[in-house]
Amino acid sequence: MGAYLLIFAAVLSRVVVMPHLHWLNFTAVGGSLLYFGARRPLREAALPVLAMMASDYCLTVFGYGYSWHTSAYLITWVWYAAVLVLGRILLSRQMSVSRVLGAPVIASTSFFLVSNYAVWVGSVMYPHTLSGLTACYVAALPFYRNDALSTILVTALAFGLPVLARRMAEQRAQKLAA
Repeated sequence: MGAYLLIFAAVLSRVVVMPHLHWLNFTAVGGSLLYFGARRPLREAALPVLAMMASDYCLTVFGYGYSWHTSAYLITWVWYAAVLVLGRILLSRQMSVSRVLGAPVIASTSFFLVSNYAVWVGSVMYPHTLSGLTACYVAALPFYRNDALSTILVTALAFGLPVLARRMAEQRAQKLAA
């Protein structure tokens, strides 16, 4: 149930908050997808991907007022599914601090690399030269920083808070038994 609630919160944060604060690029998307992938079977992966796809549409058309082009989002949608799989591979069986911190770094970095490469290849914003590709990546660094921070934060909270609560309950039970 928690994985579904986190996906719902990520969608709400994008649709309600992000149109007004889009420059922040501080979202729960990566962390919620990692958590869902770790906690739910992959046969349920369609729902979070579809929810994120719907939020992409809402943001683009209603939040930013741009026209919709499905082809512009195909790489992002594949990334959503890939992050679910990454969560399943890295976080479903063995839990450690390094995995809980490493998975969001991998997720954010992969999104940064893939999405900005797609912008460079598929648009005329940057010249199709090495310096144009470099300029595209440099311009995206502030967004990458905020995405990485938010993905690390959401992932750490999603996995860490239940562990903390369990440890606190165990300590309380030990004190009561003593």
